[in-house]
Amino acid sequence: MNLFGIIEEIEKVDPEFNDRISPRRNAIKNMSSFGTKVALAAIPFALGDLFKKAYGAAASSDVIAVLNFALTLELLEATFYNTGLAKAGLVADTAYITYIKNDENNHVTFLTDAITAAGGTPVSANDLAYVDFTGGGGKNNGPFSDVFTNYQTFLAVAETFEDTGVRAYKGQAGNLLGNQTYLTAALAIHAVEARHASAVRYLRASKYGVSINPWITSTASASNDTGIPQVNANYGGATPENNTAQGGVNILSLTSVEGSTTSVAVASAAFDEALTQAEVLAILVPAFVNTK
Repeated sequence: MNLFGIIEEIEKVDPEFNDRISPRRNAIKNMSSFGTKVALAAIPFALGDLFKKAYGAAASSDVIAVLNFALTLELLEATFYNTGLAKAGLVADTAYITYIKNDENNHVTFLTDAITAAGGTPVSANDLAYVDFTGGGGKNNGPFSDVFTNYQTFLAVAETFEDTGVRAYKGQAGNLLGNQTYLTAALAIHAVEARHASAVRYLRASKYGVSINPWITSTASASNDTGIPQVNANYGGATPENNTAQGGVNILSLTSVEGSTTSVAVASAAFDEALTQAEVLAILVPAFVNTK
């Protein structure tokens, strides 16, 4: 989830938000170097403090709505990893999955604290009509019905969530241009999310022989490289993953260092394409989650 995209959305409904936190930018201006000081997972708590200081009084209902929307999505991701790790014998690679789980739970804590500090009531799991990780729209009989009994399926769903998250994150980056503080921190966290996706892809390839790279590698006819046709939409969108034009340049027309033309696989692997918020919602709702 793009935490800094959340800030951008808040600024749309509260134009004074940027001014509220401006005197405190020193608290986050060096976030790009946080990796040498504290774990990147701690960044949400630093931002939570900014929310508390920015909103000494109750925030508008529009601001609360933006934060609660983000919290709903984070609850989905955190619940997925929490549930998987709680299933005895399901997760073989506990170090990898626990690391990702901790990040997602930290995001939930950050958003919950931020909403409370802003005078709002954070949503909780009780506010969700259902969470269905089988992709069955609340009936728990979707294409991933064995997600919590078959580790291969669990990793496949995890890969899809992580790849989609990276694309959704990039979809918000353009909104941060002109605000170096937030953009720098957002890109630092984006890199961590990409490593999550890479780790899950590595596990699928190394443990089960799935023919995938640690990064999305498309073909001219297919954006989805996971081998799971049910998630084609996660790799499509207005700008699908097999897009080969960047900055108005056709990457396929460029000559490689070996003198050959650039392939679709190489061109698509070099860039992550963005998903809009509407595209992300169309993927997740109602197949995986819905609110009451």
